[in-house]
Amino acid sequence: MHADPLAALAEAPERTAILLDVDGTLAPIAPRPDDARVPEEAQAEVRRLAGTYALVACISGRTGADARRLVGVDGVRYVGSHGLELEPEAADWRDRIRSFAAGVDWPVEDKELTVSFHYRSAEDEEAALSRLEEVAERARREGLVPRFGRKVLEIRPPVSADKGTAVRHLLADADLQRALYAGDDTTDLDAFRALDGLELGVRVAVSSDEAPKDLVRSANVVVHSPAELVQLLRRL
Repeated sequence: MHADPLAALAEAPERTAILLDVDGTLAPIAPRPDDARVPEEAQAEVRRLAGTYALVACISGRTGADARRLVGVDGVRYVGSHGLELEPEAADWRDRIRSFAAGVDWPVEDKELTVSFHYRSAEDEEAALSRLEEVAERARREGLVPRFGRKVLEIRPPVSADKGTAVRHLLADADLQRALYAGDDTTDLDAFRALDGLELGVRVAVSSDEAPKDLVRSANVVVHSPAELVQLLRRL
């Protein structure tokens, strides 16, 4: 790793990708997903980077269309559902996942290819988590893939796709061997691992009390809020 990996990336923007998670990374975590907002300062930096770097992409747990709406910057590649949108076979599971969600007595966020059950606003988070662990076990028995994140349980199809496969797909399409990825949650570890073997890969963890310890340990650079990430992006 270079002594200053950010400076090394900035030396050759035409050969570099900037890859960003959205919620908790560009947008501060909100009590409800619909309440999330990307601050104008972050939008301005993403817009500047998109005009300079070979590739700027947002890889989100939201749908790609919703990530585009939230970030609101043209010239950016948006990939949703943790990379599932790049895998055609994921659509074959849409009805089955929605049918499963309809049988769960819990508010559901429908992301087209996945569904999410949030418990951030629960009066008793411990009891809510216990209930959702039972939901996760039911999902496994039905051949689906449950995955916990920051105060959320996501139910996914059994398709081999994640943020790591999305990163590899994007970099291969653009023929790039230099990249930065910034994220804040467990699913971003897959994207971190996808930078292994590149000419230069910089992993940025947006840390918080809820951030997984493995994410922070695996990072080359750690910031402590989306606002601090904006300051880091200004160095690129």
